Amino acid sequence: MLKNSPIISASSEVMGGTPVFAGTRVPVQTLLDYLKAGESIDDFLDGFPTVTKEQVIALLEEAGKQLIDMVT
Repeated sequence: MLKNSPIISASSEVMGGTPVFAGTRVPVQTLLDYLKAGESIDDFLDGFPTVTKEQVIALLEEAGKQLIDMVT
């Protein structure tokens, strides 16, 4: 689970407990919304400069691993 990791954090004191990129106030859901709308990772990063490309890549890699583990 990624919650409260170097990638994602969730605290009732930050955005009411919504999972955000660690060290930011940017909800992880915002990245997913961008991708769902056909926007690129670079578009997301341009809009949210407090999130690093490394954080986005790490999130996607970990999510992919967890999905694969669920079906194997």
